[in-house]
Amino acid sequence: MPVFRRRKGSLPRLVPELDDRTLGQVRRRVETCWSRGSLDTAVMASMADVINEAGQDWDRKAHRLAVLARAAGRSLPGIWRQHNPQDQNALLLHAWSDLMQARQEGSGVDLYETRETCRLAAEMLPADPTPWTLCLATLRLEQRPSTELSAIWREIKARDPWNREAHLQALGYLSPDECGSSALVLDLLDGVRAAMPPDAPAAGLELTALISSHQRAVVGGGLMAVGAGEIWRRPEAAKALDHAAHYWPGPGFLTHAATLADLNLLAYALIKAGRTTEAGTVLRATGGVVTPWPWSMDGDALERFSHYHGRYATSDPDGGSTGRRR
Repeated sequence: MPVFRRRKGSLPRLVPELDDRTLGQVRRRVETCWSRGSLDTAVMASMADVINEAGQDWDRKAHRLAVLARAAGRSLPGIWRQHNPQDQNALLLHAWSDLMQARQEGSGVDLYETRETCRLAAEMLPADPTPWTLCLATLRLEQRPSTELSAIWREIKARDPWNREAHLQALGYLSPDECGSSALVLDLLDGVRAAMPPDAPAAGLELTALISSHQRAVVGGGLMAVGAGEIWRRPEAAKALDHAAHYWPGPGFLTHAATLADLNLLAYALIKAGRTTEAGTVLRATGGVVTPWPWSMDGDALERFSHYHGRYATSDPDGGSTGRRR
């Protein structure tokens, strides 16, 4: 698993694979294939190997599938599936690619067919929550009734109770921007807050909800925007920030695949809450790896991260910056 270490000269950079170097090597090969519009057998084997290597670390499997789906575009996942129709990973990559394309206007993706792909993938490896998570994402895109969501949610929780991607999909579905309300979001948070281990892959769920709520207030304008900062002074928000700021940057506390993404969330939230000293500690702990969200809500993600990193994270008393790598 990833561990923290000291690094000097870690310039801010957008790296889709975060600290997963093996995944990064495969991603670059896939992007080269995408530019050629072809997919050779060696690259297909590399994709299969890097996904299989995750084993039953379902969060890392989901992370690797998501990165490869973004790198592969629309055609390559279909080619891989065509060559390997009985490969569960090929089916999942195809379904994930469909979901990404379906978010584009006029994509023409048939989400019923995507759900059928998920069903086939679930039959091939019943213990895997990933097909169910992707199925949940299709229901979210189509804004299907919550009764359909509930059944799928039970399947996910039975397989992987704290799956990060599944919890983020559920949060999006239940948000007032999509199919739910602020009350439903609070119900979700209340339901997981007491039971979820503090270092679970879904540990960033509450911060994600708080950042989304803050942004919703800012976009709303008027008095809502003026009072947006009050969100961070509410007792539950302050408690969540206190805990995360104290524990998350510590060596080895968070070990899931998207730890660096969650540290980006925390740094952003601390800055919005005016807790800049703690934000500097967390920014150093990212090793300079930037995630598009949530920084992109304020402009160019890399520019915004670099601005705050230069302002708050450069005064490391030991010299250098802390980072993580595989």
